[in-house]
Amino acid sequence: MRSKAIGAAVFALLTGAMAVALAEPSTASAAAADPYNWKNVRIDGGGFVPAVVFNPGERNLIYARTDIGGAYRWNEAGQNWTPLLDWVGQDNWGYNGVLSIAPDPVDTKRVYAAVGMYTNDWDPNNGAILRSADRGSTWQVTKLPFKNGGNMPGRGVGERLAVDPNDNRNVWFAAEGGNGLYKSSDYGATFSKVTSFPNAGNYVQDPSDSNNYLNQNQGLAWVAFGAANRVFVGVMDKANPIYTSADGGATWTRIAGQPTGYLPHKGVVQGNYLYIATSDTGGPYDGANGAVWRYDIAAGTWTDITPTAAADQYYGYSGLTVDAQHPGTLMVATQISWWPDAIFFRSTDYGATWTRAWDWTSYPSMSKRYTMDISADPWLDFNTNPQPPESTPKLGWMNETLAIDPFNSDRLMYGTGATVYGTTTLTNWDKGSTVTIKPMARGLEETAVLDLASPPSGAPLVSALGDIGGFHHANLDAVQASFHDTPNLSTNTSLDFAELTPTVFARVGNADAAPHIGISTDGGKNWYQGQEPSGVSGGGTIAVGADAGYMVWSPQGAGVHYSTTRGSSWTASSGLPAGAVVESDRVNPKTFYAYAAGKFYTSMDGGATFTASTAALPASGRLHFKAVPGAAGEVWFAGESGLLRSTDAGATFAKVASVTSGINVAFGKAAPGQSHPAVFLVGTVDGVTGVFRSDNAGTSWVRINDDAHQYGNAGDALAGDPRVFGRVYLGTNGRGILYADRTTTATTPPTTPPTTPPTTPPTTPPTTPPTTPPTTPPTPPAGGCTATYKITGSWGGGFQGEVTVVNTGTVATRSWTVGWNYTAGQAVTQIWGGSVTQNGAAVRVVNAAYNGALPAGGTTTFGFLGSTTGTTNPVPSPITCSASG
Repeated sequence: MRSKAIGAAVFALLTGAMAVALAEPSTASAAAADPYNWKNVRIDGGGFVPAVVFNPGERNLIYARTDIGGAYRWNEAGQNWTPLLDWVGQDNWGYNGVLSIAPDPVDTKRVYAAVGMYTNDWDPNNGAILRSADRGSTWQVTKLPFKNGGNMPGRGVGERLAVDPNDNRNVWFAAEGGNGLYKSSDYGATFSKVTSFPNAGNYVQDPSDSNNYLNQNQGLAWVAFGAANRVFVGVMDKANPIYTSADGGATWTRIAGQPTGYLPHKGVVQGNYLYIATSDTGGPYDGANGAVWRYDIAAGTWTDITPTAAADQYYGYSGLTVDAQHPGTLMVATQISWWPDAIFFRSTDYGATWTRAWDWTSYPSMSKRYTMDISADPWLDFNTNPQPPESTPKLGWMNETLAIDPFNSDRLMYGTGATVYGTTTLTNWDKGSTVTIKPMARGLEETAVLDLASPPSGAPLVSALGDIGGFHHANLDAVQASFHDTPNLSTNTSLDFAELTPTVFARVGNADAAPHIGISTDGGKNWYQGQEPSGVSGGGTIAVGADAGYMVWSPQGAGVHYSTTRGSSWTASSGLPAGAVVESDRVNPKTFYAYAAGKFYTSMDGGATFTASTAALPASGRLHFKAVPGAAGEVWFAGESGLLRSTDAGATFAKVASVTSGINVAFGKAAPGQSHPAVFLVGTVDGVTGVFRSDNAGTSWVRINDDAHQYGNAGDALAGDPRVFGRVYLGTNGRGILYADRTTTATTPPTTPPTTPPTTPPTTPPTTPPTTPPTTPPTPPAGGCTATYKITGSWGGGFQGEVTVVNTGTVATRSWTVGWNYTAGQAVTQIWGGSVTQNGAAVRVVNAAYNGALPAGGTTTFGFLGSTTGTTNPVPSPITCSASG
């Protein structure tokens, strides 16, 4: 179950403008496609949302940007977010880091995004400006000659990208990295550097950072517009933070009398005033001081309107927003205030006076102008119950964005380090009544997924995630109440379960101090703390033996160890280097596998000793390997050289034809009529990179995603479902967990029912079966059969069933028919692996085209969804089966 990767404009003038349409699918020929429906496993949020941006020209047109998970558009009807950058793939994954987003207030169909995740060598590509003429449904790309840092320090300032409302052909971009100011005069198709702009910024968080992450010049911060030809630019320069042009950018002036000493996180123009919110650092994690100022554009004067006296501050300011319906009403947030909570400030008199979201009464008591309702996403309490004055859930942290709806003074949305919150009762603040704040994050999935496990029983999925740990996903379409806890391991790096005893799980993580391991005996729902070897500093990888009798752990900070006591004691393994990635055989309880530096290792004694194989394996790139359930000694290895398969416990590997490179491999339920589990691959087949499935052990492949569903840097976590044929779970770095099911008629449906059952009957009614079905099964002839009925899942008003058909005759069958009578008002609503007719209580199923022929002793299955009308769902009896030879 390992998912951690092994190893690890000037545009027109300098390079030429590149506009690449990304609305059309790839025309490259590859493996056949199998239609799939992709959707998120619901978590709602899970990461930092630096900005929520309302289009001031169209009601309910709202965008959000994330630092690693792409951009979103609000769907007012469904009260949820629609992802806009799922077409981003492995080759341009950095585009999911969105540094800025800018809606066009004039032609509201247009929207722009500045993308690129890192300005150091972590992202191999330069940044880009994306432009869309259909609200983000499709995009064109203009590549930049430098990088953008959507996940770099200072990413919460802005917006760096802006459309001039006085002439919407003009799109401005305030770049990081000392790259200066740019302008497009053709709706973002090409850009030119504004050579007259005098200051490219100079603020660097940590010039000595050896990781090249904190030592970037954070450049320019934002662009804002006044009257025609009036432009303001914020600069990450504490001595010279604000510049203006009165001639459309031909000449620039440092505004006289401006405040200095802080960095301008936000700048907003309303009427004759420019408001700025400043902090002493670029954020988003830090900031201990700052100020809020108002500039009278006509008079050229500055007024300090900071809400809190400097002596009482322990925070800077950001999240500045104004009420378009009520000039003079504005809000600002503490850019970072961890304790006891964030503070929002509100003024209705141009900043002359302020009120706070909460005030001290008698310490540690507070009076609050708001209540928090997290019933939609209950995990946002972070499994905590702090002592006053801290409360849970928190109002927020990393509050770089507050946004009042320009059409509705009662609606506010804001981002935090974990989600999007909002209210539709904001003006209650001014009336002395309570503002209700709720999560508004449905559809916005931003977790970084490090491992996934789909056991053969229990919850369909258990996850290991960055920051928030992971979940026991009892229902894929519902937000779970809490993430993994007791112990809380912070970022969970790896998890595994015992294939033959799937109630036993282990997970490991990167907590700052012990514990780093948790053990579960109820399928990953509840956990207890395991013990750990001396020196452990991080989670590494964990493997659980097939019957839970052995565990092997390769943590950070210590060598590989094994346990025979389910993690209550550990002994050092031999023959294996520290840092190796470990995996268990899914059949043999004592067999474990490991990989390190191009070598494959096997242990046959529960992890006590490992022996290196002579097989040659890749030594670099993104590498993952998995053992096959139900097949002792079978291991598949995905790497940059392709997909390799071993059937002798890693002693030798053979290359799988047609796969030119691999990222990850996983296994799920076998296809009907097949004995080998379905194989899922994230990799390249026949020259096309995507997600693939093979039903015949790699002999042939079908692509199961498409160019609209690529999800950026995806695949370091991958799992097939052992109970639902065709279902796969895909982990991403910032777009959460995706699960996908086949949409063909033979699709096995989810274990959880659809939220809205179909109401329209088939246009062609089924053939009417006999009105009186047989009540006694006939004696099987030479080509006879038997059928066994079982219920595999239940929910309110519905259930899932499976019937196994066995040829009990002495000759092969050509077809078979199964029948039964329901006794409690049940009805079959959907079927796969056969065709059904139902007349009252009588049900008749005949084989599908592919599974009617069964050899003597052969078996097949068909499955179905059913509805119930009462409180019982008895298994019908008898189940009849007849066959023709």
